[in-house]
Amino acid sequence: MYAEERRRQIASLTSVEGRVSVAELAQRFDVTAETIRRDLAVLDHEGLVNRVHGGAVATQSFRTSELSLDTRSRSAQPAKMAIARAAADFLPPARGAFFLDSGSTTRALADIAAERAAVQGWSIVTNSLPIALSLAAQEVPEVQLLGGRVRAITQAVVGDTALRTLALMRADVAFIGTNALSLDHGLSTADSQEASVKSAMVTNAHKVVVLCDSSKLGNDYLVSFAPTSSIDVVITDDQAPESYLDALREREIEVVVVPTPRG
Repeated sequence: MYAEERRRQIASLTSVEGRVSVAELAQRFDVTAETIRRDLAVLDHEGLVNRVHGGAVATQSFRTSELSLDTRSRSAQPAKMAIARAAADFLPPARGAFFLDSGSTTRALADIAAERAAVQGWSIVTNSLPIALSLAAQEVPEVQLLGGRVRAITQAVVGDTALRTLALMRADVAFIGTNALSLDHGLSTADSQEASVKSAMVTNAHKVVVLCDSSKLGNDYLVSFAPTSSIDVVITDDQAPESYLDALREREIEVVVVPTPRG
């Protein structure tokens, strides 16, 4: 596991558990206590945790910073591929329609769906420029890219044109990516315009499937775009704390946990 990925996992665990210890983290990630102390120092400097004697406690701040799509695509790759494969089980029946939200995990799902799209006759609607280009290159016949402004950092289409188009649409399933998922704040992201498009997809789909690796659980970004009551399915990896997954299940959310390769 790369240091960046381990630190994201540590930040999420701290948010979920409220407090973590150096000893517990060193055992969990199979690294030295000194490595964990360095990780906590970095996370404290970034405002993601608050260091205390022997460990760290959660910070209550809402995040506003974003990583580029290219950076996110390189992070937690095994987990994202496993999540995408599990999400494929929720693709609609033949001749159905689904929304594909912008994101690195939904991009992995798009590549899986492309292999079956022509036979299934699906209609695919996306606000992701890379996903639309990838599907077109694979000769998927029914792909609609929403119109509007393209955000450079995420390469997602946003704005009034996209929202007006989505208001006229209904889909069997919305596959949604998120920067964070918390019990109180729901699904959240850093940008209000991107949040609006995500929210419209959630509202206009019969089933909402959230693709969310465990490092995003327990975190909060500035803009909430859907409460947990809007979620039907959460697909995450086996590094997610079981107590947190149980809390999602108590809210009648189907939770799918996928194993990810170690190392």
